[in-house]
Amino acid sequence: MRAASNDSFWMWGVGLAVLLVGIGVGVYVYQRDRLPDVEPVATSTPAPTNEPAPRPVEIAPPQPERAIPLPRLDESDVEVQGGLTELLGSNAVMQFLVPQRIVRNVVVTIDNLPREKAALQQRPIKAAPGKFVTSGSEDATVLARENYARYAPFVAIVKTLDAKTLVGLYRGWQPLFQQAYEELGHPNGLFNTRLLEVIDHLLATPDVAEPVRLVQPSVYYKFADPHLESLSAGQKLLIRMGSTNAGAIKSKLREIQAELR
Repeated sequence: MRAASNDSFWMWGVGLAVLLVGIGVGVYVYQRDRLPDVEPVATSTPAPTNEPAPRPVEIAPPQPERAIPLPRLDESDVEVQGGLTELLGSNAVMQFLVPQRIVRNVVVTIDNLPREKAALQQRPIKAAPGKFVTSGSEDATVLARENYARYAPFVAIVKTLDAKTLVGLYRGWQPLFQQAYEELGHPNGLFNTRLLEVIDHLLATPDVAEPVRLVQPSVYYKFADPHLESLSAGQKLLIRMGSTNAGAIKSKLREIQAELR
């Protein structure tokens, strides 16, 4: 996150993972307040960082019967947006969702959450309002509590989600997510397995006592605690959201996790 103007970058990463495909529509700031520097990366698989342990057996999820065929991946935005509108309402979809390349961008987002960096050019959610806020002195800067309020609108939506309905939507579209995952550089992997891995990884985010101290060695703020600074982008996001918001996201992830298994 930039000292003056950059605001929430990763929130929509976790939020989109929570709202869309079981890990959710990955969290309200796939955007700008970066802790630490986040640079664009290729959408092919980068070297793993803070990766969750691989699952020993990959089992494809059951596929529900559909009355009509699935659209092609490149033509799926209309159907996916329509399904999300039924689930969330048109106002929420218009406010938050980038309506192009939805499935591909969700897959990239989820795949990158356990890593150190993200593909900024493929954010699936619109910019969050407001600016990143700190407080304290120059020698003792902390995350300001006012900053947590910026995540409240998205967290409020997450709380209302019915996990069973959400996972039902995902099951219906799962072949599209699988195709996008294979094209991303995982021809032998299952997206459903990756989804469960990332949920496990986010749920393992440590609980942190507030206020959270920051340092600013250059343009961007970083966590003062080296352990926190070594965490993945997705875990750092949950910490930046504040303990109350992070707890709500984790609670919904557990509900989704139970429906996926």
